[in-house]
Amino acid sequence: MENGKDTFTYTYSAKQQQEIRNIREKYLPKEDKEDKMERLRRLDRKSTKKGAAVSLAAGIAGCLLLGVGMCCAMVWKGALFIPGVVVGLVGIAVVAAAYPLYSRITQKEREKLAPQILKLADELSKPE
Repeated sequence: MENGKDTFTYTYSAKQQQEIRNIREKYLPKEDKEDKMERLRRLDRKSTKKGAAVSLAAGIAGCLLLGVGMCCAMVWKGALFIPGVVVGLVGIAVVAAAYPLYSRITQKEREKLAPQILKLADELSKPE
């Protein structure tokens, strides 16, 4: 350290480092970017999505059928009373079938995804 000219300077910016990491992640291949835990979470969410969508559609359709049946039975009492009651009962049956439909589809999806999920869970639970 002659004449005090040898100095050590260090600058660190957490914000800058985070920005560098974010830019770097954009250019990494897809497989490297997604870690195993995130893949496990994504597979778990995937197992319920299909069942939820189908049961939601069935519930909405059943509610609409029930509404049409009530409308026929209450507003047009004459000739459309009996068909309105029948349509309303069909709507009630469709709404009642929505949850069992959800359960069945979700169970099938979980059975299909089980090997992948169990493999990932085993890999994650092993000590390194």
